[in-house]
Amino acid sequence: MARITRKELKTDKFALEVEHGLSFFEEYQNEILRYGGIALVVIAIFFAILGYRRHQQTAREQLLARAIAVQETAVGPPSANGTNMFPTQQVKDEAALAAFKGVVTKYPGSDEAEISQYYTASIHADQGNLAEAEKGFQEVAQKGNERYASLSKLSLAQVYFADGKPDLAEKTLRDLAGHPTLFVSADQANIALARGLMTSKPAEARKLLDSLKNRQGSVGQVALTLYGELPPQ
Repeated sequence: MARITRKELKTDKFALEVEHGLSFFEEYQNEILRYGGIALVVIAIFFAILGYRRHQQTAREQLLARAIAVQETAVGPPSANGTNMFPTQQVKDEAALAAFKGVVTKYPGSDEAEISQYYTASIHADQGNLAEAEKGFQEVAQKGNERYASLSKLSLAQVYFADGKPDLAEKTLRDLAGHPTLFVSADQANIALARGLMTSKPAEARKLLDSLKNRQGSVGQVALTLYGELPPQ
């Protein structure tokens, strides 16, 4: 699945990262819809976390950064300039999963372990392994702190939609919208809910988008795009 680049993601303001995440949904909606809207901008989330915390780099963060570097490595034939490449996506996924597992094993219960578990679940989602993705997101949602739990719930809802569990997805997203966090706003939750309901409950999706389409910034832009994709009344 396509991902935006590290260069596009570096910022000192977490609020901007939220907008980047919403813009990503619009720019890559065809790829995202292949998996029912599961994949999130985990790279953006990671840099947002680092920018927000502004802590001196620790051994845990260094280990996590190395794991993410594996995840960011391209797939393809060896590069002429000596850039590291993975021969196949499967080989890359296996290496990334092993790297994130190393963080969880060495530093259980840490923020870095929670982020690693979130990445692991996202990789499974990109692979179409919804059972493992659901299991991983649920673990972070249940055991993680409020910020990471909210991110996992947002992803978990999208897994529910893709796996034919729309009632669970709707319940999860409405709860998120009612209890926003620093990492998941009410607008993000409602955008995700509207997207998920467009086919099964278009009237409800329209109602949600009506409340968002006139907002400034990416929220309004994404809402307008989705509004145009609704079936006619």
